[in-house]
Amino acid sequence: MRLLPLLLALALPSCAGYHLGGVKPSAMRNVKNITVPMFKNDTLQPRAEAIATSAAIDAFVLDGTYRITPIDQADGVLEVHVHKIEYSQIRATRLDTMRPEELQNTVTLNWVLKDARNPIKNLASGSSLGTSRLFVDSNLQTARTNALPDAMERATESMVSRLANGF
Repeated sequence: MRLLPLLLALALPSCAGYHLGGVKPSAMRNVKNITVPMFKNDTLQPRAEAIATSAAIDAFVLDGTYRITPIDQADGVLEVHVHKIEYSQIRATRLDTMRPEELQNTVTLNWVLKDARNPIKNLASGSSLGTSRLFVDSNLQTARTNALPDAMERATESMVSRLANGF
């Protein structure tokens, strides 16, 4: 009699449709290894491609769904363009509304994951956004440069989430 509730407790969760392991998108079920070449930079921001590539590799390693490998061992090739970096004013000084006090930068990445054996075949594609906020100080260029890695990290995490989970 005591064994019946235990058996029911063990049997019912198996009916819920959950299973262990990651759930990749169906187009990505055969992809285990990805190569990440240096991103392309469509903006005028120096070193944006290096910052974005490094952030993407870190995001893949933290996620753990795919392994980063050289091209000869890869199932997919990730091609990414740093498409746009925009700045918008969040807050202005009290006495001069045209002078910003806080800015938000928005990074747009356009990406395509191609099959490594058939480069014509696209496995997944999309666009990812990342934002960061910065305070304007005496050196605006330095403030923008310091805020860029955070926005790139958020954009690449969004991209990796779409590739690993489908959303």
